[in-house]
Amino acid sequence: MYHRKLLSVLGLLALAGCAGGPSAPSTDEPAGGHGVVEGATEVAEPQLHLVAIDAKGQSSMLDLLDGTDTGLDTVTPPDTVSTDGRYVFAADDAGVSIIDSGVWTWDHVDHFHYYRSQPRPLPRLDGEGTATISTGLLSTAGSTGVFFPGSGEAVLLDNQALSQGELAETLRLTVNPHDGLIAPLGRGALVSRTDQGEKATRVDAVDDAGTTVTSHTCEAASGTITTRVGLVVGCADGAVIATLDGDTPVLEHIRYPSGAAAPAATFQARKGRPTVAGIGDGSGIWLLDTRERSWQWLETITPVVTATAVDDAGEHVVAVGTDGTIQVYDAGSGHQIGSTKPLLASTLADPGLSGSVGVTVDGQRAYVNASADGVVYEIDYADAARVARTLELPTRPVHLMETGR
Repeated sequence: MYHRKLLSVLGLLALAGCAGGPSAPSTDEPAGGHGVVEGATEVAEPQLHLVAIDAKGQSSMLDLLDGTDTGLDTVTPPDTVSTDGRYVFAADDAGVSIIDSGVWTWDHVDHFHYYRSQPRPLPRLDGEGTATISTGLLSTAGSTGVFFPGSGEAVLLDNQALSQGELAETLRLTVNPHDGLIAPLGRGALVSRTDQGEKATRVDAVDDAGTTVTSHTCEAASGTITTRVGLVVGCADGAVIATLDGDTPVLEHIRYPSGAAAPAATFQARKGRPTVAGIGDGSGIWLLDTRERSWQWLETITPVVTATAVDDAGEHVVAVGTDGTIQVYDAGSGHQIGSTKPLLASTLADPGLSGSVGVTVDGQRAYVNASADGVVYEIDYADAARVARTLELPTRPVHLMETGR
């Protein structure tokens, strides 16, 4: 009930402040605006849910507000799972299964709109190799990037069509096969390229026809995430931040400090926030402030396997240590401010489960899947990593995503 009481107040304030606010951070807002979709109901608070998928592809949802369980359709057992806050993209080596959780938030910059509809499966997108998925800030406008490494096919899916239960492509390119990416950027995209080998050597900003507008060197491009500032892509020597000057893409290279630790290959953050956390060799956490265009190295008490930047007033960073503890740091001071017992020790000890451990955060809580024990831990990161609840879903949370954000 903690979420319900606090978020209800925030939601009502947001709705009251709608008139005269700035436009949403998208060039493709539907005519009705505010993320309105036929058949959906606008509500006063975020409809936060956890979506779990087990090793066999069975999936379910848990309503974090009232505790209601909902069974979902079975998908092909995934290798990786990602979300934009509404859709869950479950990627295997032959394509991507998509679940519409039916709950989402429309980001209107200075306030938000919250929606609820029925969950449903969407058409599957087939391809070669486990796809890299790149999402934007809005689930009913703009696009979602899907890159298939086996064929080099780079696809943009139309989010407005997804909201209507349809699969429609706004762009499809074929490049040399490699471990690559395509990420939405305005009406076009940022696409990785390679001259040879399995790793990317550069990124190209392309328009909606697939024509290259500008390029930048980016060795081993990986780890896309979209913040309110711009699109981030990790490189071997730093990161490229892609923004738009009107309709013109601008690519900036933010290098690591001299003598830096291993580069970050993935980035995670609370949705839309400007500071993102990255894991390289696990000896600590990289924090990239996309507003300041600066890196910070956060030393951790133990090596870590995953971390997420909350980027709130307390500058919290939530991480999972290799010892199975869930740790919380203050990025401002660099100090650890809390840690749990080794709650995930058995999960990390299982090679079949350890790679799927993740941390997802919202404005109040963090959620970590201990799939070996069949539970999810809800962590109050502002209260020294206190375990607020131990949650169970109908399916074992081998993969866990939070939707409604």
